[in-house]
Amino acid sequence: MPIYEYKCEKCGGTFDAMQKFSDAPLTECRTCGGPVQKLISQTSFSLKGNGWYQQGYSGGTQPAACAQSQGGGSEGCAGCPKAANE
Repeated sequence: MPIYEYKCEKCGGTFDAMQKFSDAPLTECRTCGGPVQKLISQTSFSLKGNGWYQQGYSGGTQPAACAQSQGGGSEGCAGCPKAANE
């Protein structure tokens, strides 16, 4: 379940709330009862390194061998990362 961060417009306090995606956003401060605004927080999830993005999923150009083999042949492309998983 995601954790959302809220800030009170009246007292300026911030607090976290664990809510389902389907739950309605909170509307009042837990401390003073004032109106709150949902904040956009930095996530703790990040993709780093030379992983999946550089292995053919970036939408960039394909190696020449891959472009040639896509002409209808079923032999596949030995240079593609997807071929290693087959």
